[in-house]
Amino acid sequence: MTRCRRLRFFSIVFLILASAALAGFSQARGPRVEFREESWNFGRIKQGEIVTHEFVFKNTGSDVLVVKNVTTSCGCTAALVSEREIPPGKEGKLSVSFDSRGYAGRVIKYVYFESNDPRHPRKELKIEVEVETGPAPRIEIEPYNLDLGLVLEGEPAEAEIKVRNSGQLELTIDIDYPGVNFMVGGKSIRFPYRIPAGREIVLKITLPAVKDKRGAQRDYLMVKSNDSARPAISIFISRYVISREELKSLFEKYGKVLGIKH
Repeated sequence: MTRCRRLRFFSIVFLILASAALAGFSQARGPRVEFREESWNFGRIKQGEIVTHEFVFKNTGSDVLVVKNVTTSCGCTAALVSEREIPPGKEGKLSVSFDSRGYAGRVIKYVYFESNDPRHPRKELKIEVEVETGPAPRIEIEPYNLDLGLVLEGEPAEAEIKVRNSGQLELTIDIDYPGVNFMVGGKSIRFPYRIPAGREIVLKITLPAVKDKRGAQRDYLMVKSNDSARPAISIFISRYVISREELKSLFEKYGKVLGIKH
């Protein structure tokens, strides 16, 4: 390497190192938020309780820390109990409340803290709680989304879902969908339908035939129950409706490839 090339190489390296140093110095000289803790576990609480925790943070930078926004995931609320502008070396507080009504078991929620800290413009805080409930029905459904694939125009479609009562009391379900037939164990049923504690049923659903409509079709069933934690659950059912002519065309086009004789 010639002397000229070496000088050029070292100049580039120097510029890169200087830029990095200046960037680090700039960040060090700016606002900097540090939380005393970034997660909090409330432990076990009774369903219906409202619990609150204050997250304490400090501006350890050299410029004023500006709190731009505070948002939360569902089920909890957060509010600043200090100023939105925190001078260097000063502390601020963020109060987070969680309302346990309608929740059961382990619950995790998040709070998002946005500021002018160039290193961490959006901090994520986490709260965790175990919500205890007394004896109650508990509904579990599998699956929530059903894809029935190709369905011939003018013919009904069938689907099956499992409904389980994992609670300690009797579960009552209700589905109001005109034109749909529901069966359990080969017999048609009426709603409301009761499921004993710890029992599971296979609910067979027969959807009415689609006429004068082709292509992607989507239905949803609203399952209502006496489970206070999940009083209403939506089940989505999708199908692709084709005519007999379209099905015949598909067989003619792909039958040999798939090894189907006709």
